Amino acid sequence: MCRKIRLKLNLNVGLMFKNLFQQFCYAFMQKLFLFSALVVFIFFCGCGNSPQPKTDTEKDTVKEASAKISTQKNILFFGNSLTAGYGLDDPGTESFPSIIQHDLDSLKLPYKAINGGLSGETTSDGKNRINWQLRQPIEIFVLELGANDGLRGIPVAETEVNLQSIIDQVKAKYPKVKMILTGMQVPPNMGIKYADDFKKVFPRLAKKNDMKFVPFLLENVAGIRSLNQKDGIHPTATGAKIVAQNVWLVLKEML
Repeated sequence: MCRKIRLKLNLNVGLMFKNLFQQFCYAFMQKLFLFSALVVFIFFCGCGNSPQPKTDTEKDTVKEASAKISTQKNILFFGNSLTAGYGLDDPGTESFPSIIQHDLDSLKLPYKAINGGLSGETTSDGKNRINWQLRQPIEIFVLELGANDGLRGIPVAETEVNLQSIIDQVKAKYPKVKMILTGMQVPPNMGIKYADDFKKVFPRLAKKNDMKFVPFLLENVAGIRSLNQKDGIHPTATGAKIVAQNVWLVLKEML
């Protein structure tokens, strides 16, 4: 009796495992089929999306873009907060180098204005920073530094030596570069003699180094409350347009 029961149990267990194995095989084959179908689908999609040859129009567009980059010339504006556009809502469009870039683009001239202004910089700071800015080739160099020296009462002779050092470094790196120096003036806070000696540094350096000269960067802006920010030093967006015009009058003759 017990033996018959054991045989019956073994038979049932065997049938159960057989059914489970069949179900496993069926499920596995289903997943294998779906996986294979997915692989085939991805393969054909990939073949269908292979890159198409560029049309003549697209090729011409690429050539024009490449030609523009290769012929583009850099103008480096190297200065302090007056160049950087300190205090303006959007220095990227309102600083005077950015305004000049807009003028260049309007005339379709192949020049890129690089804003190398750094707020608070003195001529000593600029002397130590200029090499970093000269890593990219430049066609025209516009030097605007000295105002912070004057406001701090740094000896005029020291300012002149530092500016000459900057000019020398630029010439050594790019001997054929065209150069512009912007003149600066300071109020007579440090005395009339200091202000006068300071003012004379810039035309003297421009003549010595055969540079084009902007007599006074802030002409028609300095001292006019409506064209300056609350500090009375930095131009507003409207004032920056006038500053850009002061520089443009000299720069345009070199393009």
